[in-house]
Amino acid sequence: MKNYVKEGQKLPMFGIGPYLVLAMGILTLTGIILSGNILESGILYGSWIIVFRVLGIILMIIGVFVWYMGAFGSDMDDNITENILKTDGIYSWVRNPMYSGWWIIMIGLILMWHNTWLLIIPFINWLIMTVVLKNTEEKWLLDLYKSEYEQYTERVNRCIPFKRKQL
Repeated sequence: MKNYVKEGQKLPMFGIGPYLVLAMGILTLTGIILSGNILESGILYGSWIIVFRVLGIILMIIGVFVWYMGAFGSDMDDNITENILKTDGIYSWVRNPMYSGWWIIMIGLILMWHNTWLLIIPFINWLIMTVVLKNTEEKWLLDLYKSEYEQYTERVNRCIPFKRKQL
C-alpha cells in the first residue's frame, strides 16, 4: 500500500483505513438489508423505536464529530509526512479517531433500524477493527516509534474514545 506524500515518509498516508471502513460498512449494510425480512423477528415496536432512533441520531452526531476531529481537526497529515507520533487533541482520547468515528456512525445507523438482531454487528465490527489494527498499523507504529508508542498505548484506548487517568 504505497500512498506516501514525500521522500522519507515512513507511514502510508491512509493506512489500511479505506479497506477497514469498507469491510465494516459492508457488514453493517448487509445486516440492515437482512433486518427487513430474514431478521424481522428482532424488530422492536412502540416506544422502543423512539429510544433507538434518538440514541442512533446522538451516536451518529458523536461519530461524525470524532471522525472530523481525527481527519480535519488534528493536522494528522503533517504528522504522518514528518514521521511524528500524534498524541494530542482527539488523539489523547482515542488512538484511531477516524476508524472509531465510522464505527460509532455505523452503531447509530444500526440503532435507527430498531432491530435487536443487529446489535451483534457493532461487536463484530469492533473485533474486525481490533484484529486488523493490531496486525497492521499498530505494528507499523511500534516499529517506527518503539517505546514512545508503547507508552501511548498504555494511556489511550484503541477504539473507544474516553479520557483515561494519566499514569
